[in-house]
Amino acid sequence: MGQDEKNQRTAQSPFAQTYFHGTKADLKIGDTIEPGYNSNFGQRKNAKYIFLTSTLDAAIWGAELALGEGRERIYLVEPIGKIEDDPDLTDQKFPGNPTKSYRSIHPFKVVGEITIWQGHPPQQVNAMKGHLEHLKDQGIDSLNDE
Repeated sequence: MGQDEKNQRTAQSPFAQTYFHGTKADLKIGDTIEPGYNSNFGQRKNAKYIFLTSTLDAAIWGAELALGEGRERIYLVEPIGKIEDDPDLTDQKFPGNPTKSYRSIHPFKVVGEITIWQGHPPQQVNAMKGHLEHLKDQGIDSLNDE
């Protein structure tokens, strides 16, 4: 196999780069996740961006902190368009994007679901929710609201 064939095969291989999306939405394989729904953070207005991560831990946080009453879910997703670093979790706060958190204005395609995962301890989730409420009370908004 020539180098061009090998590069093409690698680029088309599923899970060449794995991305996750944590939510409470009930989705099916083949569905798309699109911007425009109420965000879980910041001003909680209709979101311009949707979010994904390449770490399971960050996706678990996304599912645990998601608004709504549904079951917490983690989907394997494929970005359909360009993605960029999530500025709330990068830049000066966490240089180098250690959480591997990204955002996009383009949809993601659901390609699978992680059904067995362990969440954070309830006291840790409650502490994080309290921290987010404290930031909101202080008027510190998400950079993703811009």
